Amino acid sequence: MRLAELDYHLPSEQIAQRPLDRRDASRLLTLRCDTGEIGDHFFADLPAVLRGDELLVLNNTRVIPARLFGRRVGLRSQRPSKATRSEHLTGRIEVLLTRQIAAETWEALVRPGRKLPIGERVLFGDGELEAEIIARGELGVRTLQFASNDQFSVREHINRLGHIPLPPYIDRADEAADHDRYQTVFAKNPGAIAAPTAGLHFTAETFAQLKRRGVEICELTLDVGLGTFQPIHAEALENHAMHAESYEIPEETAERIESARAARRPIVAIGTTVVRALEAAALRAAETASSRLLLPGKSEARLFIFPGFRFRVVERLLTNFHLPRSTLLALVCAFAGRDRVLDAYRHAVEAGYRFYSYGDCMFIR
Repeated sequence: MRLAELDYHLPSEQIAQRPLDRRDASRLLTLRCDTGEIGDHFFADLPAVLRGDELLVLNNTRVIPARLFGRRVGLRSQRPSKATRSEHLTGRIEVLLTRQIAAETWEALVRPGRKLPIGERVLFGDGELEAEIIARGELGVRTLQFASNDQFSVREHINRLGHIPLPPYIDRADEAADHDRYQTVFAKNPGAIAAPTAGLHFTAETFAQLKRRGVEICELTLDVGLGTFQPIHAEALENHAMHAESYEIPEETAERIESARAARRPIVAIGTTVVRALEAAALRAAETASSRLLLPGKSEARLFIFPGFRFRVVERLLTNFHLPRSTLLALVCAFAGRDRVLDAYRHAVEAGYRFYSYGDCMFIR
């Protein structure tokens, strides 16, 4: 499949720049895979749209303040003293943490990266946090070793100095409200650098209504990272390589999924991150000749899902609208069919839906 086959036109004014006042006020487009039938609803209608016996699987990851702004020290430079600190206030460096690989070691995207060789140091804040570039990887990825220069931990400094990593199509700096609204209400486990956006629409009232309808809920954790939003660089989708993203599926979640499958109850993924975790775990089970539908526990997902993929677990999907030529749109096209999905996107554009992270969503069944 060619990358150009994942293209569509979207007026820039339909890219949502801020969330709505109420999470569940977003619109909900429904798409039937078998007939292509499209329906227009609001997210608050979701409990009524469902059959009432589904198992919903959520990603409970929590977004960390992964964007840091620092200044270059210079190779073999000394830490700034009170007398020389003003000399180090120029040359701003932007660091986007993408994946934690050890206690104080992160992979990151660094701008401007070309001017920062191995051994270069970057200071953050007033010098209380610093990082040394210890390795260079592909596609601009750097490995940084962080250190605290006072009594506080590296994690405490990142939480205080870091910014919410809003995606680049949101054309503004992060604001105080984003610390709440760019998290799901069920976020628990810190580690993501982007929100699992299909979950942003849920409220406590949504869950209360789902419970009354008889819908069951379970959770997993996938730390959304570079694999989710990295652009596809290959013209042929088969040649694209995904970055790894860590995930964990609790034993209880695996058991509930297997029970739902045995009872022929629909398994609904809330977002593409859930799809990748579940299908990666199912592929591991198949490759190891396990008797289980999917393998629980911790692992990494490198799975690139595009048309032609055989889904083993997920039967329904709630997802936001995704960028053209992206791995996420490829996944949705694999699930529902390219023509059906692009027809639904054209309808959404014509009907004035809001797109991307803070935008509206669609339910595919």
